[in-house]
Amino acid sequence: MAEPKVTIICPVYNEERYISTCIESIIAQDYLKEAMEVLFVDGRSKDNTAEIIKAYSRRAPYIRLLDNEHHTVPYALNKGIRKSDGDVVIRIDGHCTYPSDYVSTLVRYLYSLEADNVGAVWNTVPARDTAICHAIAIASSHPFGVGNSRHKIGASDIMLADTVPFGCYRRDVFDRIGLFDTDLTRNQDDELNARLTNHGGKIYLIPQLVINYTARDTIGKMSRMYYQYGLYKPLVNKKLGSPASMRQFFPMLFVLGIIAGGAMSMLSDLILYAYITVLALYFAIGLAIGLKHSLSLKRPTLTVLLPYVFLVIHMSYGCGYLKGIYKVLMNKKFNVESNR
Repeated sequence: MAEPKVTIICPVYNEERYISTCIESIIAQDYLKEAMEVLFVDGRSKDNTAEIIKAYSRRAPYIRLLDNEHHTVPYALNKGIRKSDGDVVIRIDGHCTYPSDYVSTLVRYLYSLEADNVGAVWNTVPARDTAICHAIAIASSHPFGVGNSRHKIGASDIMLADTVPFGCYRRDVFDRIGLFDTDLTRNQDDELNARLTNHGGKIYLIPQLVINYTARDTIGKMSRMYYQYGLYKPLVNKKLGSPASMRQFFPMLFVLGIIAGGAMSMLSDLILYAYITVLALYFAIGLAIGLKHSLSLKRPTLTVLLPYVFLVIHMSYGCGYLKGIYKVLMNKKFNVESNR
């Protein structure tokens, strides 16, 4: 059997720090290059991202650069899908590097499992060798930070999943259920995968296949990302008619608990003691995780940095979620944000 034609689509915006290593990992794929096309869809980057991609396309003619005049990820993905020639569509991210058997393994499992979408797990790596970057990477891949999101925390066996990072789709999936929702600057993968599942599609996580995902390099960037994840979740739920998973509610409940608990603690010493106990337990868990990693990485500051980073993740997502609920209830427009 001839290898299926594969289209790889990568939305990019201001990725000059990471895009070369991403492209090098794609060039190194063991998949037949004659059966592969790679479409980088640039949201009009203000750095040298486009020039770097053009330079690679001169070396590798299966690499092409497309313009995304709408700037955001779902428009980039939809443009790539419309321009695609592949029987299989793989969405990738410029913040990642991929093992040499990434494409071949995904395609093999897509067909052998009779799946509609398959994906790998993330190995979240720090953007730089600093304590804060290590803390961000650890918190973004720890169950205390992100719950039971299996593609972030890992799994032991191939399993059915509600979503996978990026995804390797049969091309006809988009003919059956439509393209990515352009209202969703964030969480467009979650919405499409939930829509796919609702239409009887099967999504599998392939845990032995691992992507190196580079975490954000500052607390501010991380906070904005998680805020946007929370912000767009209620809109996803509205479009689907129900929540795709239960873990999305916990940061919102955490924020409400801090606000309501703080207010109610003024009414009773018992409530005050309970409130302090819960907060103390939360920070004790963060400190214990921080201490464990500070010892293994020989970075003492992780002991105090990790509780702080966990708090920022939960507060950012939770506050974004509450703002998203307000926007949905009040029928407010969700502002279009950049890719990053």
